[in-house]
Amino acid sequence: MVTKTVDYSDAELTYEGYLALPGDAAPIGLVVVGHAWGGQSDHERNVCDRLSQMGYAAFAYDIYGKGNRASDPAACEALMNPLVGDRAKLQSRLALSIATAQKETGIGADKTVGIGYCFGGLCALDEARAGLDVSGVVSFHGLFFPADNLSADKAISAKVLILHGYDDPMATPDQMKGVLDEMTAKGADTQLIAYTGTGHAFTNKAANDKEGGMFYRADVDARSWTAMTNFLEEVIAEA
Repeated sequence: MVTKTVDYSDAELTYEGYLALPGDAAPIGLVVVGHAWGGQSDHERNVCDRLSQMGYAAFAYDIYGKGNRASDPAACEALMNPLVGDRAKLQSRLALSIATAQKETGIGADKTVGIGYCFGGLCALDEARAGLDVSGVVSFHGLFFPADNLSADKAISAKVLILHGYDDPMATPDQMKGVLDEMTAKGADTQLIAYTGTGHAFTNKAANDKEGGMFYRADVDARSWTAMTNFLEEVIAEA
């Protein structure tokens, strides 16, 4: 495995990505990894390392800008909410991140999949909604807010996998139905796996707020990882 930091910029900010490559062998595909509301962290970098050991190139992007990170909820919301409220800006930063990863690896859209956790799960869905250069997306305990900057009849060509805690207070059963209705209306090839007894942040080992609905589930973490790897094999093998 080979890893490196990749700086990239737009007219507003400089961003700090993390790229993990499988080493001597050519990557079998590219996975672009979206971070939770606090910004890129060890969690996303560890995901990249695991994926590179499976033969993928993996790029953890930075949607907030270099050095912009948070840990307490209020500070996390202060970073996330402006982008949730300005989806065109969010999608522009996602497009730049994907283009940077593809330039670094030489891998095209046909073998690129976007995944993401929590806020990054919303980002993954927006990659599909906006028709960015990915063939598939995976949302882990993501947020389901629709993208109000896109037309309701804009078709989705990327395949979609949603891995969801049924008891997630940040993405309720009604919102789950709403995102499935949206994907159906837009013609997306979509799978949703809802895990009962499971809340938000079920892949985050540091999450332990059962009363607040945010807690780690080792078994669901493992099941969702397997579902994702099967999806990657399907999407990238078809390219």
